[in-house]
Amino acid sequence: MSQIAGTVYLIGAGPGDPGLLTLRGRQRLGQADVVIYDYLVNSRILQFARPNADLQCLGRHGQGRLVTQDEIHQRMIAAARAGKTVARLKGGDPAIFGRTTEELAALDAANIPYEVVPGITSAQAASAYAGIPLTHRDASSCVAFVTGQQCLDHERPLDMAGLAQFPGTLVFYMGVTSAPRWSAELIAHGKPRDTPVGIVRRASWPQQQTLVTTLGELATVLAPGKVRPPAVVIVGEAVAERAATDWFAMRPLAAKTILVTRPIEQSEGLVAALSDLGAAVLVQPAIEIGPPRDWTAADRAIQELPTFDWLVFSSANGVRYFLERLRHHHLDLRALGRSKIAAIGPGTADALAEFHLRADLLPVEYRAESLAESLAPLSGGRRVLLLRASRGREVLAELLAAAGADVEQAVVYESRDVAAPDPEIAAALRAGAIDWVTVTSSAIAKSLVAMFGADLSRTRLAAISPLTGGVLEAAGCTVATLAEPYTTAGVVDAILADSRR
Repeated sequence: MSQIAGTVYLIGAGPGDPGLLTLRGRQRLGQADVVIYDYLVNSRILQFARPNADLQCLGRHGQGRLVTQDEIHQRMIAAARAGKTVARLKGGDPAIFGRTTEELAALDAANIPYEVVPGITSAQAASAYAGIPLTHRDASSCVAFVTGQQCLDHERPLDMAGLAQFPGTLVFYMGVTSAPRWSAELIAHGKPRDTPVGIVRRASWPQQQTLVTTLGELATVLAPGKVRPPAVVIVGEAVAERAATDWFAMRPLAAKTILVTRPIEQSEGLVAALSDLGAAVLVQPAIEIGPPRDWTAADRAIQELPTFDWLVFSSANGVRYFLERLRHHHLDLRALGRSKIAAIGPGTADALAEFHLRADLLPVEYRAESLAESLAPLSGGRRVLLLRASRGREVLAELLAAAGADVEQAVVYESRDVAAPDPEIAAALRAGAIDWVTVTSSAIAKSLVAMFGADLSRTRLAAISPLTGGVLEAAGCTVATLAEPYTTAGVVDAILADSRR
């Protein structure tokens, strides 16, 4: 149950880049029981919602029915009256062409409490991400935001003569389809035909497109079918002062589409790293992670913790699920005091560090054989607890037992295959529209083969290790690159290195 039941938060989601969501917006989104969001909102922003939140998309042009404004009011009010906290997630800034006044009036009439959280509007993002200034010391000391939907055939049309004489920058929202008409009106009222114009489509998204033209040529550049909305059109002399370097387009993975296949709760680090390098990142988990159906072995091991000399973690998942189970038994880190800890790699060691634990042993190579080789001289005649997934190789247990260790295993989390992919992602892969697929475990590799089959030949596969690559190759897939070291950061580096060749 939310702390402030019955409140509606109108949140500006920003222009697209999830990193541009404000801290306040992220906080309020995470409190919501119900999230009502515009279809232009980046779906990655929904990761900040509660896992069990009711997510309601308001439709998409050309795909199903669009929800009317009155229906939006009704949904917000009904949910709030049911005692639920509602996030009304709107693209850009709620106060700029977002019909927020109507929504607030409906909430006021229903006596529903609310809060408005501002966001970064598309004009700001277009300026920053395309290097086009909105104001300039010598070229423009003011800026006006204009809706292209109200220029001519409206009961209260805009004063186009006044806009033509405006002494600064004009930014047109929702003006792509109407550009031939409003540009002609500006020229007819005295705006020079050679006035510089910048067009920024999908500002801050990986697919951002920037075009520079003049007011006289704008109708040709924006002729039907040439540039699809959403886009903002920036008109004025400040456009000529555009930065010489297009930092956004120069990022090393710009124009690449990469599919991340890790479990959803573990994907954000890899998604963020690839996004920062310019990639358009899609997420399709190949496996799901959850608690084991049967805790018997793990609970017995917890009761016997004082008897173990070594605790061995082969994944970050194992760390988190085991330590959460420890809490379930009303125990804390002191219960581990007698045991030393081994981790298979830096990701697992980082997960331990989140709980203020330090790994006593890390192998030279981040794989089971290397971990066994490092631990074997220290484990002869010792009792070793392997905290593991419900499936995986037995090589670590076998090698340690052969070295004289008394090995016990406890399943602390389950790994399950995702049965079917998102249809849009499957279609993109089949069409060859995905440049890279990241494969970060053998279980993920097997699931991807089952999920996509021969369509994996239409992309490039980046595997986290030779073992994972071997699983793919055994299924007839070609591995384009292998990580070195065997970490998610290594996967990113491998893709970068391959892309630079």
